[in-house]
Amino acid sequence: MQALVTSLVVRASEGEEHELNPLIPHPIELILSLVVFAILFFLVKKFVVPAFEATYAERTKAIEGGLAAAETKQAEADAKLAELEKQLGDARHEAARIREEAREQGARIIAEMREQAQAESSRIVEHGKAQIEAERQQAVTSLRAEVGTLATSLAGRIVGESLEDDDRQRRVVDRFLADLETGTPGRN
Repeated sequence: MQALVTSLVVRASEGEEHELNPLIPHPIELILSLVVFAILFFLVKKFVVPAFEATYAERTKAIEGGLAAAETKQAEADAKLAELEKQLGDARHEAARIREEAREQGARIIAEMREQAQAESSRIVEHGKAQIEAERQQAVTSLRAEVGTLATSLAGRIVGESLEDDDRQRRVVDRFLADLETGTPGRN
């Protein structure tokens, strides 16, 4: 660069004799421009570049911090999702268990109701049988009394004697009925 400046200075001294070319700058302008450029370069390097680098470093840190925070949040979200999926799975298993218990309880209730219905049915049948037996006994007693009365009156006519005595009448009726039940003919 010094060589350029010296050649320009030499030409300038020779150029006084020549006419100045408007395309070629004056050497003093060139030197002054170089000095101003160097000062400007120094000021930019000293004040502007550090500010740009600080801003760049801050943005880099902010971006890296944002990425780290995003990764942390993503990890937390993934963990929360896994936990929620686990809870959902547990809830599904619990619901299946509850349904199964409900089915079993329903089957037990149905079985108990059947047992109760069978017991009630058996009780009703036994009560009916007892009632029928009581009615049968009542009918037999009623028939015995009626047959006894008829037999006594018939025997009284046959024998020709009155059988109005209650003890005698009862003995005759009992003997008559006992003969009927056993199927043996009575005495004459």
